[in-house]
Amino acid sequence: MRHTFAQHTLDGAVVRGALLELVVRLGLQLRDRGQVARGLTLALRFAGGTAWEKTRRLPEASAHEDDLRTMAYRLIDAAGLQRGRLTGLVLKGEDLGDADQVAEQVSLDGAREDRLVAEAVSDRIRRKFGPGAIGPAATFRRAS
Repeated sequence: MRHTFAQHTLDGAVVRGALLELVVRLGLQLRDRGQVARGLTLALRFAGGTAWEKTRRLPEASAHEDDLRTMAYRLIDAAGLQRGRLTGLVLKGEDLGDADQVAEQVSLDGAREDRLVAEAVSDRIRRKFGPGAIGPAATFRRAS
């Protein structure tokens, strides 16, 4: 998944928003394909042509947005962005496997279970109405 900024950006909130969008798209794509990722790679492109890339393994193979988001945010934090003007982000799932081959543990975390149910509902809405049907882009479109 790739995001290119219209202008070079230093704004951490804008960068995290773009990264979250990539996480949602990657998670949806993995779930649609019946796959899980065992790791994530984040690549950053900076003004001037330099790049930064880091790969980390997930604690457990997953295609769930919670797990992918947590690792993606750890990766962006590891980049230590302070004054780097970003031009783009790339987020890739690594070491993909079949979702039906991965054991899923029973969770006693009610909040996580609620988020997984909401994720499944969101997936159905996005499949029916398109990827922009849910999220900030949809909210801004309605307000216009």
